[in-house]
Amino acid sequence: MAEAVKKIKEAKESRVAHQLPDPKGWKILVALPEVKTQTEGGIYMPDSLSSAEHTASIVGCVLKLGPLAYGDENKFPTGPWCKEGDWIVMRSYSGTRIRVHDQELRLINDDTVEAVVEDPRGVSRA
Repeated sequence: MAEAVKKIKEAKESRVAHQLPDPKGWKILVALPEVKTQTEGGIYMPDSLSSAEHTASIVGCVLKLGPLAYGDENKFPTGPWCKEGDWIVMRSYSGTRIRVHDQELRLINDDTVEAVVEDPRGVSRA
């Protein structure tokens, strides 16, 4: 029984992985972290405020780089600014917003990356 559950879970994860878009050109695919639904004091935020915060998110995790990302040696003489798996800081409202299995993703330009951070939990818009 446990083996069957494991196979179903692996199949589902495989389908989700195959549904992630492949960024083209100089685009970067970024996953946004979930927005908190409560304040630190325990007050629930309205859906409209949570949605606005998510839309204006400045932090994301790099999932994939397009084939031309950071390929322009004149523009990026020191090489790529980030790699897959990095948590980045980007400009608010950046990129093309898409959803895959209830996870918001963004396709951003390679030069939209502002910084790489080790721990995104302490980073927020000012």
